[in-house]
Amino acid sequence: MEHQRPGGPRTLAARDEVAATLAEAIRTEILARTVNGLVLLVPDPHARFAAVGVGARFFADTVLEQGYGVCSYVFGWTPEREPIAAPVFQPYLDHYGDLRMRPDLATLAPLPGQPGTWLVVCDVEWPDGEPVPIAPRTLLREQLHAVEAEGFVPSVGLEHEVTFIDAYGAPLTSDGLDYAAGGLDVMHPMLAAVQSDVDELDLGVESRRGECHPGQYESVLGHRDALAACDDAMLQQLAIRRAATAQRVRASYLAAERTATGSSCHVHLSLSDVDGTPRFGELSVLEHFTAGVLAAAPDLTAVWAPTWNSYVRLRTAPFAPGEVRAGADDRTAAVRIAGSAESLRIEARFAGADAQPHLVVASLLAAGMWGIREELPMPLSRRLHDTPWAAVRALDESELARKLLGDDMVDARVALLNEEIATGLNTVTDWQRTRGDRRM
Repeated sequence: MEHQRPGGPRTLAARDEVAATLAEAIRTEILARTVNGLVLLVPDPHARFAAVGVGARFFADTVLEQGYGVCSYVFGWTPEREPIAAPVFQPYLDHYGDLRMRPDLATLAPLPGQPGTWLVVCDVEWPDGEPVPIAPRTLLREQLHAVEAEGFVPSVGLEHEVTFIDAYGAPLTSDGLDYAAGGLDVMHPMLAAVQSDVDELDLGVESRRGECHPGQYESVLGHRDALAACDDAMLQQLAIRRAATAQRVRASYLAAERTATGSSCHVHLSLSDVDGTPRFGELSVLEHFTAGVLAAAPDLTAVWAPTWNSYVRLRTAPFAPGEVRAGADDRTAAVRIAGSAESLRIEARFAGADAQPHLVVASLLAAGMWGIREELPMPLSRRLHDTPWAAVRALDESELARKLLGDDMVDARVALLNEEIATGLNTVTDWQRTRGDRRM
């Protein structure tokens, strides 16, 4: 079954055409019994999937037309899957009822190591068909509709860095691996398994390499439409985690595995016309879009840095994007202007590897399009907030963030980061014990 993602920009209508074709293809495969099950996936607020497996015939006979239920609390839970008491989540926790998952067949991909089982990412809606405003994928879809209404189509490439950790909590290498050749040899058995599973997904890997910190690695997918970029990055993470776990290795997507290290989610983004003509070659479009991103970035720190650990990266990691400025082919800048001619793009370097990718890309698009509409000039250099309490206060009080993302999404992210802060303050760590012992 053909499921490869095309490179470059793609409109929502073009995605729908592919989905319609794949609906017939999956029915054919199910009838031929080459597909015997599907796993329905919903991106949650913590950059992971909520998952439900269904039988293939049930999928074809029922789910394709009617959707399938997922408990509403998946958008108001902690990483430990405990509900969060906050007004914005009350509608999701009142009765623990179902939202309806709607499979997006343009996301179909085979589950590595399980022949006959396919993965499909879903949108969600309330039973009456209303969208779920705090669902990250919903926000991204809404932003894409808005961008297309103004005559643009984005192309997006995500770069996630991952650190491989052994059973004793140490990185698999003691040295950094940036552009290493032989330095990766010690990780070869594990990397071979990881690469095999990622290749089985067949998402279109562009490059792979060692990164600058011990045990750190990067597998980059090529540019594609924004929904595919975010969905596929999460599918690749799922495959990497599964393959590493089978090798008794932890694949860590912490923003900072250690002090003075950082793992990021760099977003390469460009705009084209609906007919595919690049628009960032027009310096006014590029400048105003970048200005909007830079102007909004400090208020959106809690989007780029959603966890307690995120702020270790922002405060201590080399190349962390503390100062909000743009630079031409400058990896020390928060926004790097990269490429030339048709490949001209921005590389937004704000987000950590722990950030929710759909929300990150939706925020970049909302801010950039605001910059284009308002014809914003480049702002003066500012800084991201470097503590979680400063970031959560800035997001909560930001009229701009509420204009760009909507009140529900802002309130949800505020509640999630407040819960993270409270849990961190309620937790005794080895650092606290060691520091306490030194007071003797």
